[in-house]
Amino acid sequence: MNEFTLGVEEEFMVIDPVSRELKSHEQKIVDSAQKIHEDQVKAEMHQAVVEVGTHICRNTQEARKEVSKLRTTVAQLAGDIGLRIGAAGTHPFSHWQHQLITDHPRYFEIVDEMQEAARSNLIFGLHVHVGIQSRDMAIHIANQVRYFLPHVYALSTNSPFWEGRNTGFKSFRTKVFDKFPRTGIPDYFNSIEEYDRYIKLLVKTNCIDNAKKIWWDIRVHPFFETIEFRICDCPMLVDETIAFTALFQALCAKLYKLRAQNMKFINYSRALINENKWRAARYGIDGKMIDFGKEMEVNTRSLVLELLDFVDDVVDDLGSRDDLKYVHNILEHGTGADRQLAIYQQNNNFADVVDYITSQTLKGL
Repeated sequence: MNEFTLGVEEEFMVIDPVSRELKSHEQKIVDSAQKIHEDQVKAEMHQAVVEVGTHICRNTQEARKEVSKLRTTVAQLAGDIGLRIGAAGTHPFSHWQHQLITDHPRYFEIVDEMQEAARSNLIFGLHVHVGIQSRDMAIHIANQVRYFLPHVYALSTNSPFWEGRNTGFKSFRTKVFDKFPRTGIPDYFNSIEEYDRYIKLLVKTNCIDNAKKIWWDIRVHPFFETIEFRICDCPMLVDETIAFTALFQALCAKLYKLRAQNMKFINYSRALINENKWRAARYGIDGKMIDFGKEMEVNTRSLVLELLDFVDDVVDDLGSRDDLKYVHNILEHGTGADRQLAIYQQNNNFADVVDYITSQTLKGL
């Protein structure tokens, strides 16, 4: 039986509490944090970003402890140098032109190749790893689970603002990231061998130097025995992060179970799934998505409830029922984007939004 172990990575904004702007912190937070958590806290391409990652967790309870501990540590270390951290997909008003690139050959190389697409890529995501021991099974589940990515993404939308504008999107983060190559919903692969041949061809033709430069919304990880979900905005609340982690884990367990019973979910094309992804980015949970089986539009909220029903028979074995219940809370009270917009509409003040984000990032810790 597969264990469906978990790993969670979050990318945080480093914020000046006075100006509320993003702040390049010269990796002081990372350097201090590495003395406590070793390789669990890392620098990112922009100096105003700090990335944290859990150890391998056996279940969502362990993941919650680790995520909470890492948020607490990074927040305390930021506070020690007069800064704050915030969890959202984009900063409401800071401009990327003013942000420094981390001094590291890998980042200089990416900027040299990608130019403004890389320099402007000032976004913050959540990456969830689910352990799948067999690579054959991993590509099978990755193919199948693509259909459900927009549903979880809609719940995670947390980036309505960009450079001081209300973008009209619930998640503008992916619109920024779309400028990169090899992003978005991946194609269907008939086998792990076909996937490996694709990677080898890209390396051979100097498109990439290693498989980590595949930045899709989901990928069979090139080095770990995991499937990595990369579609979500960085969630404001720990409860949200753990709810999405639980959803991704449950989806993998359910699709694994179906495969063991000689069944599988229908595979839909990237072109169709992209229609739902676009709607999720634009409307979050307030819009409609396409139910491809019925060939009709359905309220996104009801599709999320269907998704919870779909995985219901595996969540008790995983021990994640309580963590998944938080999805109902999001359906009732709105996503991070909805809450950011509500704060902004009170006074039309972006500083209020930043203060709200930084306070919520530490809520319940």
